[in-house]
Amino acid sequence: MSKIGNKPIQVPAGVEVTTSDNVVEVKGKEGLITIPMPHAISVERLEDTLNVKTKNNSSHNKALHGLIRSLIHNAIVGVSKPWEKKLEVVGTGYKVKLVGTDLVFDVGYSHSITFSQIEGVTYSIEGNNKIVIKGSNKQQVGEVAHKIKILKKPDAYKGKGIRYEGEVLKLKPGKKAKAATGSK
Repeated sequence: MSKIGNKPIQVPAGVEVTTSDNVVEVKGKEGLITIPMPHAISVERLEDTLNVKTKNNSSHNKALHGLIRSLIHNAIVGVSKPWEKKLEVVGTGYKVKLVGTDLVFDVGYSHSITFSQIEGVTYSIEGNNKIVIKGSNKQQVGEVAHKIKILKKPDAYKGKGIRYEGEVLKLKPGKKAKAATGSK
């Protein structure tokens, strides 16, 4: 049995969880999330807690046990308080602005890059180089943050580009550092 899968899930006030034929619906002030359930996994409701159970102990069901519990827990947390990821745009002349609901990046290319609004995710800008991505679905927020990051990955020599807030990059030494050491 999975140690994570055996932990009970607390359901806070204001969050409504309904289970039906192989679907768990989590509804809260931030939206509605539906989670498909495998046939071998069931969810039991006891007052304000949920317990995820497996019907048999095959290796496939053991693998799904903790996964389904984590997905339900993340959905419950997300509909009560949205998940958020912060990105920063680093580099001279690099900036981002919010035009309507879309993000427009100036990150060293000859043209601006427009990143369109994705349903279920909201963007906000702090200053002209920090982006805050919020949404109730943790997987979707992380996926959008990654798509934005790969618009301009951080450079290995100068560190210019789009990165997660607080991300530490290991920069490579340039030609001058190699020439100063005398190695060829």
